[in-house]
Amino acid sequence: MTDQSPATEEAVGKISAAFETIERARGALYTFHQLTGTADFALEEGIDALRRAGHHDLAADLERELLGRNVLPGRWTFQVVEDYDDTYYEVFREYVARARELTGGERHSWEARLKRQRRTPAEPGHELTPEHLPD
Repeated sequence: MTDQSPATEEAVGKISAAFETIERARGALYTFHQLTGTADFALEEGIDALRRAGHHDLAADLERELLGRNVLPGRWTFQVVEDYDDTYYEVFREYVARARELTGGERHSWEARLKRQRRTPAEPGHELTPEHLPD
């Protein structure tokens, strides 16, 4: 069932905006994943440097206790990202798709309505779509 009413478009727009925030959160998780992995490799280099400098006990402690350590119980960062994807992100994405069915599948129907309302027709820089650009 398609419903192009302003109320439905606004509701779907809010759900889509929430999902955009989830996309940013997911990106932050990937940043967390990559930064943590980068730090682990840098730690390994530091441990090697400690050994070369003769600090074998501290190097051994760091290697045993911190190098390759879980960031959460039983999980490295890739597992955190995968669990987030499987238990939250994918479910959210599926519901966003269902909500968008209400507006004919259009991804930004609320924004598209705003663009139609706020643009100045026939004014350069206010074209409705790229297809409406002057030749």
